[in-house]
Amino acid sequence: MKLLLDTHAFIWWDSEPEKLSPRALSLCEDSANQLHLSTASLWEIQIKSRLGRLKLSLPLPEIVTTQQEANGLVLLSIHPDHVYALNALPALHKDPFDRMLVAQARSEGLHLITHDETVRTYPVDVEW
Repeated sequence: MKLLLDTHAFIWWDSEPEKLSPRALSLCEDSANQLHLSTASLWEIQIKSRLGRLKLSLPLPEIVTTQQEANGLVLLSIHPDHVYALNALPALHKDPFDRMLVAQARSEGLHLITHDETVRTYPVDVEW
C-alpha cells in the first residue's frame, strides 16, 4: 500500500510512535508499504519549528534523511496537477497544508494516514 503521512503522523512516527493508532503504527512498520512525505509537510514543520510551536529532536534534514534510510521514506514534491486538484475539493478545511495533502493523496492514489477528523471528511482514502 502507498501511504502519505500527514504532518503530525510523520512527526509521531519519527519520535513518538506510541501516539499513532495501532493500525497506523502497523501500516508504518510494514515494509511492504511505501511511506511518502509531502514537501508541504516539510514546509509546515519548518514554519512551526521556526516559530517555536514545534520542538524537533534533531534538525529537520537529519530526521528526513534518517527516515529515508531506515524506512525508505519517499519525498513527494508538489506538482501543478496537485495545485489544480485543490479546485475540486469542498471547502471543509481551512488549513492549506492539509488541503494540499488531500489533493496529493487523491491525485497520486495514496492512502492518507491522519488523525485529523476534518481531513477524514474529504473524499480520500484515510487510514488511522
